[in-house]
Amino acid sequence: MKFVIQRVTSASVTVENEVVGSIGKGFLVLIGVGQNDTYAEADKLVKKMTGLRIFSDENGKTNLSLKDVGGELLLISQFTLYANCTKGYRPSFIEAGDPQMAEKLYEYIIEECKKSIPVVEKGVFGAHMEVNLCNDGPFTIILEA
Repeated sequence: MKFVIQRVTSASVTVENEVVGSIGKGFLVLIGVGQNDTYAEADKLVKKMTGLRIFSDENGKTNLSLKDVGGELLLISQFTLYANCTKGYRPSFIEAGDPQMAEKLYEYIIEECKKSIPVVEKGVFGAHMEVNLCNDGPFTIILEA
């Protein structure tokens, strides 16, 4: 499982010319699910992500978490995080999770995040999405399980 976390001042996702998710200050998270990923790994990454202290405190130090700043989440499924480009020029996606299993884990992650973060928006699993964001910093972190 992979989370690509981008600290943002705003982000949105559009499907078929309709905004389906939009947030202000918080994290845009691209989520990739691999073949052998588990709910326990999802729990671990959700806990780590929501606890990351990457927002500035009153002294300009990155000491505050998403919860501390009232941040929001926009969670986007992205199987292409499992692209294998070691051979040739066409990526292979055989390491990505089965779509049915991956969607269940993605929805589970959303529900787990809602337990501690008041605003959790999402994309549409498997859809062609247009993602807009204003990366704050830029600040990007990758978590893997």
